Amino acid sequence: MEGNNNEAGRLAPPRHIAIIMDGNGRWAKKRGLPRTAGHKAGAETFRRIATYCKNIGVKYLTVYAFSTENWKRSETEVSAIMALLKKYLLEAVNTMERDHIRLHFFGDMTPISTELRALARETDEITEHLSASDFQANVCLNYGGRDEILRAARCFAADCAAGKRRPEELDEAVFSGYLDSKGIPDPELIIRPSGEQRLSNFLLWQCAYSELYYTDALWPDFDEAELDRAILAYQARDRRFGGVK
Repeated sequence: MEGNNNEAGRLAPPRHIAIIMDGNGRWAKKRGLPRTAGHKAGAETFRRIATYCKNIGVKYLTVYAFSTENWKRSETEVSAIMALLKKYLLEAVNTMERDHIRLHFFGDMTPISTELRALARETDEITEHLSASDFQANVCLNYGGRDEILRAARCFAADCAAGKRRPEELDEAVFSGYLDSKGIPDPELIIRPSGEQRLSNFLLWQCAYSELYYTDALWPDFDEAELDRAILAYQARDRRFGGVK
């Protein structure tokens, strides 16, 4: 389904949109399908929405693909998610340069399989060769907002212990440089499909002044028109950042 370009195009879209890709399992259950079918449908939705974001001028799209808590799910479901990720990464390696799409990962990659880590490194290398002005998709894999903050704090503490930093140097800008999102602006808009209204440990540092948008649409049903509605809602909000206009 094509998005409502005329409406969402009246004003510039957010530079950075983040999405919690929620509802795959419920989408499958409603159709009498295994949860793995929902993840497959959700992966296709990600592909379509990423392309649409690129086409309408969004610079960064960050998606919550697999959280630090998702390891609690069944081995079958986790394996299916990782297989879908492998399929996507293999495609990305072949198309990133052609389509001018940069790809970056947030999260602790150490528990991920050696094969997937190698593919992720390959996409990182391709990204380095692409223009900084190209569209960038950030995939949060084995990611948790609290875990990201803890890892950043440990890295800063280690630099202090090594004499590379002094504790009194720490401010928001310095700390942001230790996060997975280093060098990437905070998301202006965070979208959560599926009717749930919480962040679920997503981008806890970066969301300080993000606009939050919730929709009942399950992620596999989320389309360009849904994204247009989210962008229009964002454009109608009065963003004061604690000040007064």
